[in-house]
Amino acid sequence: MYVPLLLSQFLDRAVKLYGEKTALIDDNKSFTYAEVNDRVNQLSRGLRHLGVEKGNRVAYLAPNTSEMFEGFYGVFQIGAIIVPLNTRLIPSDYEYILNHSETKILFVDHELVGQIEPIRKRLKTVEKIIVHGGKDNTEWTISYEEWLECFKKEPIERPEMDEKDIATLLYTSGTTGKPKGVMLSHRSNYLHALTTMHHLRVSDRDILLHVLPMFHVNGWGSPFYYTANGATQVCLRKVKPEEIFRKIDTYKVTVMHMAPTVLNTLLQYTASNEFTKQEQNIRIVIAGSAPPPAFVKRVEEELEWEFIQVYGMTEASPLITTSIIRDTQDNVSKEEKYRLKAKAGYEFIGAKVHVVNQYGEDVAQDGKEIGEVIVRSNTVMEGYLNNKEGTDEVIRNGYYHTGDMAIVDANGNIEIADRKKDIIISGGENISSIEVESALYDHPAVLEVAVISIPHEKWGETPQAIVVKREGHDVTEEELIAFSRSRLAHFKAPTKVVFRNELPKTASGKIQKVHLRKEYWQEKEKFIN
Repeated sequence: MYVPLLLSQFLDRAVKLYGEKTALIDDNKSFTYAEVNDRVNQLSRGLRHLGVEKGNRVAYLAPNTSEMFEGFYGVFQIGAIIVPLNTRLIPSDYEYILNHSETKILFVDHELVGQIEPIRKRLKTVEKIIVHGGKDNTEWTISYEEWLECFKKEPIERPEMDEKDIATLLYTSGTTGKPKGVMLSHRSNYLHALTTMHHLRVSDRDILLHVLPMFHVNGWGSPFYYTANGATQVCLRKVKPEEIFRKIDTYKVTVMHMAPTVLNTLLQYTASNEFTKQEQNIRIVIAGSAPPPAFVKRVEEELEWEFIQVYGMTEASPLITTSIIRDTQDNVSKEEKYRLKAKAGYEFIGAKVHVVNQYGEDVAQDGKEIGEVIVRSNTVMEGYLNNKEGTDEVIRNGYYHTGDMAIVDANGNIEIADRKKDIIISGGENISSIEVESALYDHPAVLEVAVISIPHEKWGETPQAIVVKREGHDVTEEELIAFSRSRLAHFKAPTKVVFRNELPKTASGKIQKVHLRKEYWQEKEKFIN
């Protein structure tokens, strides 16, 4: 029997089994699964009234809100494709993405309308702009609630659909060029949800706090697998430590997904503010640069939260590995467990993950040889929209080549060493910026750090640390260099340390090394030219 795997089935199940249960909490609003379904049906009817058909693109520019959540299922059940937009881009980025994706309808939060106004007349395919939280219609916008109320709540007739139909179109950050549109099918998103809910132990007793943006890679699948299990989902519009802890206390949150930098912010908050430990078990799912084991220890001993490291990328729906301790590792020391939990870990069910050298051979499981992570999975994208060259560059011989460099230990655990572009090659030696950062994070005066390559006359390039000091602490460049040399081979230690008040970050809290590197390498190019 062939039954297409369609994302709208997740909400259907939740409504059937948990219809009267609270599904969404969004500040002063809350909805049961039945009420969410009513609004989703209204949204679908409204979109169809505007001429949206199967395969059309519908874009969302919004933080984590109930309206953003409704968009997923309202778009899916009429066969359209959702295009979630990063809320921290600039107007010209939105112009490119909306035109490249040929978006027909754009939903935008009232706080972000100003990002669209400068480019709205240059949008080639957008026919209507509907505003979440907008109280009145304007010359060029429609109020969401006023518009939604015009349509019936009854189920809408769904078009014939196949699991290989594209469901989502997510644009990569575009740090090295124009953003690429990652096409993910219903099938890839669905199978990812099934394997992820298993590894993360998602259940109907969970209360999820949406910390990561729903448009972001590790926040992306959560509206699927938590909905499928009938979990309660709490929206977080802005990432503020005090608000996160307030919502944890108020709603008895059991699970959160976040970036390492956000976790660091929470740890700093608890160090200087009163913190009440929760009776319920809390899992935090971390994706991004591997945190130092010291972070894991603080989370599990000071906060008493369970730390779960995962690894993935937009092109894989996104998650492909986890660091949850296996029963075969349960006999190791507590300190060794912290070290294991900080790694990318081992592959998810349904994913074949390898770390290979330049000849395509698996690297030695010695924790030393560096290779590139490649993955083969049903969750890998169908390709980049209108970009065959870009697709063929990363999907080769049946594997997606991630561009991430890693090592593998004797037990098969993967540890990300760096992005290809972030590996520092100094005098012919490969240096992992993540390894250097991990050493520097052990210093009590270091709040945040990014290690990048800078030009060097003799060695070609050399590591430089850019540090944000912890409040109330002081440290010199010489002291940090000496500290890192006491923990690393001398050639790996930074030759220079500079101090900043803050580091540039993406919407999800990732440090943007590309911006930090640019100023140093641009200066060299000017000198050469």
